[in-house]
Amino acid sequence: MLRQVLHRGLRTCFSRLGHFIASHPVFFASAPVLISILLGASFSRYQVEESVEHLLAPQHSLAKIERNLVNSLFPVNRSKHRLYSDLQTPGRYGRVIVTSFQKANMLDQHHTDLILKSGSGVFWKRLLRGAVGGPRNVKWEGSSGSDRTFGKEEGLERGKNRPSLKSYLAKLMTHKLAQAEFKLDHESQLHAAVTRIQVPRPGFNYTFAHICILNNDKTCIVDDIVHVLEELKNARATNRTNFAITYPITHLKDGRAVYNGHQLGGVTVHSKDRVKSAEAVQLTYYLQSINSLNDMVAERWESSFCDTVRLFQKSNSKVKMYPYTSSSLREDFQKTSRVSERYLVTSLILVVTMAILCCSMQDCVRSKPWLGLLGLVTISLATLTAAGIINLTGGKYNSTFLGVPFVMLGHGLYGTFEMLSSWRKTREDQHVKERTAAVYADSMLSFSLTTAMYLVTFGIGASPFTNIEAARIFCCNSCIAIFFNYLYVLSFYGSSLVFTGYIENNYQHSIFCRKVPKPEALQEKPAWYRFLLTARFSEDTADGEEANTYESHLLVCFLKRYYCDWITNTYVKPFVVLFYLIYISFALMGYLQVSEGSDLSNIVATATQTIEYTTAQQKYFSNYSPVIGFYIYESIEYWNTSVQEDVLEYTKGFVRISWFESYLNYLRKLNVSTGLPKKNFTDMLRNSFLKAPQFSHFQEDIIFSKKYNDEVDVVASRMFLVAKTMETNREELYDLLETLRRLSVTSKVKFIVFNPSFVYMDRYASSLGAPLHNSCISALFLLFFSAFLVADSLINVWLTLTVVSVEFGVIGFMTLWKVQLDCISVLCLIYGINYTIDNCAPLLSTFVLGKDFTRTKWVKNALEVHGVAILQSYLCYLVGLIPLAAVPSNLTCTLFRCLFLIALVTFFHCFAILPVILTFLPPSKKKRKEKKNPENREEIECVEMVDIDSTRVVDQITTV
Repeated sequence: MLRQVLHRGLRTCFSRLGHFIASHPVFFASAPVLISILLGASFSRYQVEESVEHLLAPQHSLAKIERNLVNSLFPVNRSKHRLYSDLQTPGRYGRVIVTSFQKANMLDQHHTDLILKSGSGVFWKRLLRGAVGGPRNVKWEGSSGSDRTFGKEEGLERGKNRPSLKSYLAKLMTHKLAQAEFKLDHESQLHAAVTRIQVPRPGFNYTFAHICILNNDKTCIVDDIVHVLEELKNARATNRTNFAITYPITHLKDGRAVYNGHQLGGVTVHSKDRVKSAEAVQLTYYLQSINSLNDMVAERWESSFCDTVRLFQKSNSKVKMYPYTSSSLREDFQKTSRVSERYLVTSLILVVTMAILCCSMQDCVRSKPWLGLLGLVTISLATLTAAGIINLTGGKYNSTFLGVPFVMLGHGLYGTFEMLSSWRKTREDQHVKERTAAVYADSMLSFSLTTAMYLVTFGIGASPFTNIEAARIFCCNSCIAIFFNYLYVLSFYGSSLVFTGYIENNYQHSIFCRKVPKPEALQEKPAWYRFLLTARFSEDTADGEEANTYESHLLVCFLKRYYCDWITNTYVKPFVVLFYLIYISFALMGYLQVSEGSDLSNIVATATQTIEYTTAQQKYFSNYSPVIGFYIYESIEYWNTSVQEDVLEYTKGFVRISWFESYLNYLRKLNVSTGLPKKNFTDMLRNSFLKAPQFSHFQEDIIFSKKYNDEVDVVASRMFLVAKTMETNREELYDLLETLRRLSVTSKVKFIVFNPSFVYMDRYASSLGAPLHNSCISALFLLFFSAFLVADSLINVWLTLTVVSVEFGVIGFMTLWKVQLDCISVLCLIYGINYTIDNCAPLLSTFVLGKDFTRTKWVKNALEVHGVAILQSYLCYLVGLIPLAAVPSNLTCTLFRCLFLIALVTFFHCFAILPVILTFLPPSKKKRKEKKNPENREEIECVEMVDIDSTRVVDQITTV
């Protein structure tokens, strides 16, 4: 009883609201427009979010705490080991991968060229036959001006025990017998070009030497691979064969051991880790950003760095280069918005066209093309208002906001088309105010409930429980947009419905607003004129046919005359059930393969530096995982042999770049026991080991402190670990991180592990699933709670089952379509809950509340009443999504696939699954016939059999 009273009271309130809006249509049409214009002026405060980490890294992660501790102990800007880094290195830097199109050996000097300026060809041919270390391709520019290229067939192969070509040329050019020009190898040329980059500022030009990170000797820190390549070139120039590069750790001529696992890629090794060939070389240039001016100069230097690499690429067609900077990820993330602009405009045009077509009829009076257009104007005004509020409150734009218009489109289209469908059910002989009140009473209750569901689910996502800032901001902005979308549909679109109602009552043309002449006045007009002004007048309609006025609409005819009978046919139902079982099977198969998408390349535009660089990184440099910092943050007994064994055991299985292991080996070479007393161990470490040139770079890995008795102690230290992998897998790296963390809790040695990429991976799974998990719980709770308020609790039971079925299917097919569970897909799944309720709630409500007829009859009735609005909304939404598939961006690709699956699966449930299943599952519609008294039936039979006068028979029958 309470349910019916509440339901009736809400309908009455909305009916009065509709009557009030119909009484003041000008105000409710103009107020939203003025508000939108005023708030839209705030775009002068438009800002773009600069920090990708702030958006996509979990806010409350242990990795951020570990990073603060690491930076406090070992400042990153003063650390040479900052060169051991992954893709997401903090600070400013420029990085480039150099490789060859023919998969040539990038360490082979034969790919360099020699240009011969003068001398005879015979002379050079004889010279090159007798020299070693010569280039593979030699170009002779003779005095006649004709060019000739010598190759291997000319006898340019290497020989043993022959003098160096460089020494020949030096002697000949000294005596002016010949002129020649060596072209340096590509890495050396590129390195020289990069170091010459200038950033002009008023009064000064900054080069790499001015903004680079400095070494202890005040020289710029460069990758160790640069020193390795220089030594290799010098060794070949002087015909030394004793120099060899080992992988992943090699030794320079000063005895220093350096790690090159992330600087040489595609490596083939001989025995004893001697490098045979390397298909790629990676160079990194680190910059300081200690103040705003320095940071601005560093940012411009990064831009010039990319331009320099591109120009170098054009002039060297044999090599392929992949530049990348610290700004590339941010720029490529925001690039999605720029490349999406024309596609979004195309989407808007298609939606406008489809909305106009869906609202049009052959009857020029009852056709409502303006309402289709005004429905999209309503959504646009709400979007502009929400954007204005976001700008005024200091919000910053990011590319994930591209999904907000599609959320509003799905919500607004449902409301507008449902109102239009309700308008078609009203009687034409009623006043416009009464018709508007009936529309609000019929459609606004369900629209208000679904809007409340939107606000609850996205509101939970916008709460502090959401640990990823991008998801929280998206949900917050979606709440604001949905709220204004609801208000503007009630006010602006409702007033637009009133105006078109007056036009219809006056028999004016729905487009040109001109009075339509009666049929007898159109007989003398041309055929095209009669076609444009075709209308049905009430005088031509028989009594009782007013309700059938809109049946000439194409979608109404299709549903009522064909589809409803076909989908409820006895022979069709088994195939629909079988199709549903297949749907569940494939969804389960995909659901069991769900993976997390923590790779940041999934959120950027496709043809960008980030994608190209990441692809090359995975191809050439996936033999080893990112370098993990192993930080011992408290004083331990390094001199104790048991502690030494523990530390070595913890780091066992890794490639170690460790002062500790090097020091122990240093002691063994000196035939000194590693178990020295504390003072001797520390003194030898400070005064002997760290003073040696090959070990001096370890000074920054150890923090010493003096006690009150001048005793020196090691209070903190660090080492670097690299795991050998077949392929860089984020899940494996996350498992490794968790394993090391658990070990740090149980071990005797107190340590932490850190890599810059851990900030994005730490607790990513729990942070990612939290918004979806909380939104699902809130949706189910709201459905359960509202079951006591709606007219029939069975409506909410069916809604819950439908939402679960749709979400399960979307997750499964999303995985089969190679969409990972990341920030964008989770937000789409939250929206999918509401989209399903939007479209399925009216159907289920009409079916469950129906009485006195069969289930099949009420399924047909529900489809006839609400199917047109759902179909119109689906068609407009689908054509709006199609251009999104063509946007060259991974973010929009994920957005399109998720939203398309949500719309498709929901449509499948609305028009196939629910109409079939509801025909043979509760609630039952037939009322049981009241059983008659058997004695009365016998009395009637006896009366009919006895031959008595008719009056008495009538009296007896009447009595019965």
